[in-house]
Amino acid sequence: MQESKKVRVGRIRYLNVLPIYHPLESGQLGENFELVYGTPAELNEQMEAGNLDVSSCSSFEYARHPEKYFLLPDIAIGSAGPVMSVLLISQKPISELDGEEILTTAQSHTSAALLRMLFRDCLKQDVSYKTGSVSDYIDKGDLPVAALCIGDEALRLANDERYPYRLDLGEAWREWTGLPFIFGVWIVSRKSVESGCFSQNPVELFANAKQWGRDNIEYVIRLAEKAGYMGSDGLTQYFNSLVYDLGEEEQKGLRLFMKRLAEAGEIPFAPELEFYSHTC
Repeated sequence: MQESKKVRVGRIRYLNVLPIYHPLESGQLGENFELVYGTPAELNEQMEAGNLDVSSCSSFEYARHPEKYFLLPDIAIGSAGPVMSVLLISQKPISELDGEEILTTAQSHTSAALLRMLFRDCLKQDVSYKTGSVSDYIDKGDLPVAALCIGDEALRLANDERYPYRLDLGEAWREWTGLPFIFGVWIVSRKSVESGCFSQNPVELFANAKQWGRDNIEYVIRLAEKAGYMGSDGLTQYFNSLVYDLGEEEQKGLRLFMKRLAEAGEIPFAPELEFYSHTC
């Protein structure tokens, strides 16, 4: 019989996953796991390197390496309309960005891929991209004409007067396709599954965490207020705009995104969605 091991769990450093991770951080769901923090891109690298067992991760990472991961069932991070924290901010109207260079955050592969897809296939504009820290550029006064920002940075810059125009990528996808957009999924390392049993079933752990977040969303909003990005009304709107499920409609949106990634040559093929099942 294999010895059980503590689960190494990746945790994105953004407010949008606070409803999922607070019960883990506060010990309300036990302590049979170890939390590792990072941006989506950093956690992608940790998962690919085999340093984590399960993590919230960019949808793009699953699409790129489906042979390395299983999906956790019925948990994701996305939107069925405006997402509020994945924004293209611009000094010019979005329709006038043809020929411009867009600064894109290095923190999320999914959002950058979606932005390229929207400009290429939906907006039909020829733009170029460079990668860097949006906050660093803005703080030193080197203002890009347009910039893609995500997570807490997007919440902070959403009402910056220097950028009167913005494109909410979740809303743009919904208007284009009629489907939800899944920015992030929870994945389990196939290598971790092969190497032995987990002391904590990841499916059960995150199902309980998601339910806790739903049951205690007002408490989560009070916690999130401390970050100072917006008040309780804005945060209520924000969390209500987010999708944490991976049901039939969300899977359709995810499959379409991966199909279009494959058509654009960004991944070799659109993978099937393979879900983890705890058998220990």
